[in-house]
Parts: sequence; C-alpha cells; structure tokens
Amino acid sequence: MPKLNVLISGSTGYIGIELVKILSKHKYVKIKFLCGNKSVGKKITYYDKSLNSINLPRITKFKKKYLKNIDVIFTALPNGEAQKISKYLSNHNILIDIAADFRLNTAKSYLKWYKQIHFAPKNINKSIYSLPEFSENKLKNYNIISCPGCYPTSILLPLIPLVRKRIINLKNIIIDSKSGYSGAGRSVHKKYKNLNLYESIKAYGVGFHRHNSEIEQEIKKITKKDNFNITFTPHLTPMFRGILSTIYIETKRGYKLSDINKEFEKTFANKKFVHIKKPNSLISTNDVINSNFCYISVCKTKFKNKFIILSAIDNLIKGGSGQAVQNMNIRFNLPQSTGLL
Repeated sequence: MPKLNVLISGSTGYIGIELVKILSKHKYVKIKFLCGNKSVGKKITYYDKSLNSINLPRITKFKKKYLKNIDVIFTALPNGEAQKISKYLSNHNILIDIAADFRLNTAKSYLKWYKQIHFAPKNINKSIYSLPEFSENKLKNYNIISCPGCYPTSILLPLIPLVRKRIINLKNIIIDSKSGYSGAGRSVHKKYKNLNLYESIKAYGVGFHRHNSEIEQEIKKITKKDNFNITFTPHLTPMFRGILSTIYIETKRGYKLSDINKEFEKTFANKKFVHIKKPNSLISTNDVINSNFCYISVCKTKFKNKFIILSAIDNLIKGGSGQAVQNMNIRFNLPQSTGLL
C-alpha cells in the first residue's frame, strides 16, 4: 500500500517525541509535518538527539491547508486543542487524539471533569474511545479516534474482562496507581518545583482525578448501571516513565484465582500486546519500559475471595504514542504490531 502522509501536532512533548520515533520507523508512514507553537523553526533533534540520523521536517505552526494531503493527524496537545483541529477535517482525514478531547461521551461530562467548554460537541458523536484490544472491530467506522489516558489503559485492560463476565463484586474496587513523572509532561519540573521529584513520592488528584471519568464511563457501558464503587488514587514517583497499577478486587461467590486467570488468558489469547503472567508473578514497570506491552498478573491474598491484580505499562507508549499507532494500524488494516515491534 502507498505510505500514509502524517501530521503530528504537539511533536515536542514527551509523548510527541515517542510518536516521532515510532512513526519514523513505520514502513507505511511518511511524516509530512511536525507542528508546534513555541518550537516553530527548530529541528526535532533539539528535543531529542537520538533522532539526528533521520530526515525529518522542521517544526512549523499548524495550518488548516496542511490537511489537504494528510491521511492521519496525531494530536498530542493540551486539552481543548484537538477539538479545534477536528472542525477542519475532510472525509479523507483521520484524527487520532492522545489527549482528552474526545474521551468522554458528552460535552457536559467534559465540562464537569476538565472545567472547559467543548468547542466541537457535534464531533463527540463522530468519535470513538478506542482501547484497541476491545474496539478493533468498530474502529473502521470512525474518523476521530480518542486514545484512553495512561492510567485508564493500565486499569481497564484487566478490569473489563472481569466486569463483562460478572466475576467480581463491583461495590468496592480499589485502585492504587503509580506513574513516572513524565506523565505530567515537560512542565512537570515547573509544576512541582518545590517537590524533589527524584527522591519522593506524591499522591495527587485524590478522590477526584480526571481519569475517574473515563474509567467509570467504560465500566458503565458494560453494566448499563451506576451500581459500582471505584476508588482510584494516582501517585507521582521518582522514576521517569512507566505505570504500575495495583487493583484490589473481591470475587463473587465460587470464583477463584484460577477463574480470573483463565478469563484473562481467554480474553487476550490473540492480543499481541497484552501478556498474562503466571499467577502471583510480581511484575514491574521494568518489564514493559520502551514497549507497547501491558503485563498483567493476578495474585492471591490471605482472604480466599479477595485478589490483587498488577498491571504494568509504559505510560509514554502503551499509555500514549504506541497505543495511538496501534489504533492507526487497525484503522488502515495494517498488522497491529507494525512499527511497534
């Protein structure tokens, strides 16, 4: 097939750089435009020297006219910006957003959680929230693809199969997630200038983190009710990248650890990027760094009907750029692993 012409807007952030690295090696992609604001006129190598040997365009300011000959637009921008670009799309353009602009089902929910008015509410219904392991059969019907947040990716991959099969009690799911500080973006050092990022751990968004919205939204799509209780607490840790989510669950009567593990193995049997480890495996972020993989392990506790699920991803790849490329590959009937392995 001919190469896809790609534009990356927000190309100099941590996720944007990873996207450039992946797509520059993707055999079906030609990067036509790298767009930014403060970085206009610079080479991408200013932000990452490892791209020095690759011939890439200089960074320019986004212009509507660029979309005329572009197949795929990746947006790794602050919330609110992809909405504006979505208004310029033609039928041949596919927009893949790595921010939150199309993650929530309604403009009202977006205002509630992100404290911003949605600029393109009509396009919400034209978009799909795409965790690729569960949405691959629907993707081809949409030209606006919304990638899940990094935390929800690590959480929903193991939770969805168990909720679908009604294996777990939904009244008390507790999630403790720890992320590398790259998840806060390049401004993290300015944002937390009084916090020693390299020698401390910080809880934040306690009780009301924005990612609660999409976790609850996706669970409700399955249950069709609000009959669940999920407590989610994220933490910023003294490492650059990676997420480890620890999920505390209680099974319904009769379900054992082996039942959970069998459901995981069945669900992800043909999913290249999700690895189910042996029960009680103590996985770590080191297992998945610089990859598009998610590792999942279910562990026993001293209580016979309570279990702990461990889920590890690289927040910049499976939780960002890699998942976006995986969605693109599915949308264009390419092998999901193209450019990712």
